[in-house]
Amino acid sequence: MTIGKTMRTLAGALSLIGLLVGISTFTAHAASKEKIDRRVTEVMSKFREDVNGADSLLAKASAVLVFPSIKKAGIGIGAEYGEGALLIDGKTVDYYSTAAGSIGLQLGGQVRSQILLFMAPEKLDAFRKSDKWEVGVDGSVAVATVGAGGSIDSTNIDAPILASSSTIRG
Repeated sequence: MTIGKTMRTLAGALSLIGLLVGISTFTAHAASKEKIDRRVTEVMSKFREDVNGADSLLAKASAVLVFPSIKKAGIGIGAEYGEGALLIDGKTVDYYSTAAGSIGLQLGGQVRSQILLFMAPEKLDAFRKSDKWEVGVDGSVAVATVGAGGSIDSTNIDAPILASSSTIRG
């Protein structure tokens, strides 16, 4: 191994450590409730603007969990984190965070928003009573695909929980 190759390997390892420390530091500094509420309002406005029938869909939902900014980054090892709010009747009732990790072929970063619509009241109750909840473990979450013209794919509309995601950057 040449000195140049060793230096590149060391630089790559230090970059990975820096990335992980940056994610750790980010997760330690929770956003203020006001900042989360402002971002949630922006995401919900964009959702209503971009998706035909969003208002009627939201009216049918028991609650909406909104993560306005989930940041994901990785170099072989990846992590993602975001903070959001649970809305019932359009008002914030609680705050949540989401986190995940992965190992595998990956390089880069992404920022996305995530909206979960609880269409079945019993799924909302189960979510609110749980200490730790994993999306889709019981097969109740369906991805709502927004098609041409901003309409939501109606094949999943009867699912107990609908998920909609939108890439912001990445």
